[in-house]
Amino acid sequence: MDDETLYTIGALAERTGLTVKTIRFYSDRGIVPPTMHSPAGYRLYDIDALTRLELVRTLRDLGVDLATVRRVLDREVSVRQVAAAHADALDVQIRVLRTRRAVLRAVAERGSDSREMELMHKLAKLSATERQRLVHEFVDDTFGRADANPAMMELVRTTMPELPDEPRTEQIEAWMDLVELIGDEDFRAAIRRMAEYQARERAAGDDTGLHHDLTEAVRDEVGRAVADGITPGSAAADAIIDKLTARYAETFGRPDGPAMREWIIERLEVANDPRVERYWRLVAVINDWPELPDLAPIFGWFGEALRAR
Repeated sequence: MDDETLYTIGALAERTGLTVKTIRFYSDRGIVPPTMHSPAGYRLYDIDALTRLELVRTLRDLGVDLATVRRVLDREVSVRQVAAAHADALDVQIRVLRTRRAVLRAVAERGSDSREMELMHKLAKLSATERQRLVHEFVDDTFGRADANPAMMELVRTTMPELPDEPRTEQIEAWMDLVELIGDEDFRAAIRRMAEYQARERAAGDDTGLHHDLTEAVRDEVGRAVADGITPGSAAADAIIDKLTARYAETFGRPDGPAMREWIIERLEVANDPRVERYWRLVAVINDWPELPDLAPIFGWFGEALRAR
């Protein structure tokens, strides 16, 4: 073999930027063995060894472990397979780093103490499945009964909060607040009372669907009344109440009258917990939905107007 095609360890170090110690380590491990030895016993390497060493350096710079590097060099796996696997691993690391960045920003903006920071970090690190399990456990504990309202159960389970791969600061904060909210036993008890009320309604044969059209009708009619400065107890509100109670009577198949209006008031009082609306607002922030309309003043006006009559 022509000596001009061979390199000493020192020459390889100059060509690759690796240290002599590192090249010797790879050589001793059989990862880049010498091509031959000089008469004086020095290790010599040919161009194939140089190419092999360059590949080892590239793979190691990408974080590939030595065992996998050896498998690539021995052609047990392809570079393409290794690259794909490590790209996937890097995606996970990048998501974790982005979440940590969002947590740190949230801590800085909230002025959180060390305990809250630790809790935020732990919650943010949960996998999507683990985060959903927290909410599912809340749903099972509150609505999880055989005679629960299936429409409400379906709504809650199909609108689970899902923290994105690169959450914004406000999404981390919303996730923290949501976990605190669904862990509040008083809130859970209130939701259980709602579920029990709906169960009694179902047992009595009443329709306990979600009735989005009816909600829209109340929002539109009362919204216009509020915009026009009509107060709940005024005579001008009579026509609005008559129109809405007639709509309720048609929707639920009940005769309009005092009993019907008392029933509507009861429904409004059972559902009138600001924490429920807060739950949906937090879910909307986490899921990056458009801001939800504030219906509390609308249904508050409606309930007050009914009670005034």
